[in-house]
Amino acid sequence: MKKLLITLCATASLLFIGATETNAQSKTHTVVSGDTFYKLGQQYGVSAIDIQKANNKRSSTIFVGERLVIPASISAAEKDLLARLVRAEAEGEPYAGKVAVATVVLNRVAHRDFPNSIRGVINEVAPSGHYAFSPVQNGRINRAADSQSIRAVEEALAFRGQGSGSLYFYNPRIATNHWIATRTQTVRIGNHVFAK
Repeated sequence: MKKLLITLCATASLLFIGATETNAQSKTHTVVSGDTFYKLGQQYGVSAIDIQKANNKRSSTIFVGERLVIPASISAAEKDLLARLVRAEAEGEPYAGKVAVATVVLNRVAHRDFPNSIRGVINEVAPSGHYAFSPVQNGRINRAADSQSIRAVEEALAFRGQGSGSLYFYNPRIATNHWIATRTQTVRIGNHVFAK
């Protein structure tokens, strides 16, 4: 089989899906034409960087026919919970803002000052009784996720650890607590200000 050099690209569509095998902890993916670490990250709900690390890759180069280890992903229930939060927090916001909201949750999971699971981060309540995310308190998180929020979660998972390290976001027009405004601003997307 002719080796075809595949490089990392930033498209969200999957052109081909490779064969997979499942074992107890991880999956094995056989690379097909069109595969990239980014696409595999979206397909399996795993960070593209984590796939690179699991396969000891120092570059984004992969070859057709190569077998890659796909590390364990988050559960379907956690993905659904995160997508419902994204819908509740970023409904009406640009798609990039939805991805950024999901990335904040993933960055918190990886940060030592927050719970180490998606469910733990989303449902966190401060000792003062304040909820980390108001949709948990007001019940808006219980609505089903829409397709754009689901896609935003998949994209955030594929690039986990990116997003300028944002750990917080708020809408300055409706926020009642402006403590976050004292944090270092990373980006502004739509009505949300993101900070770390």
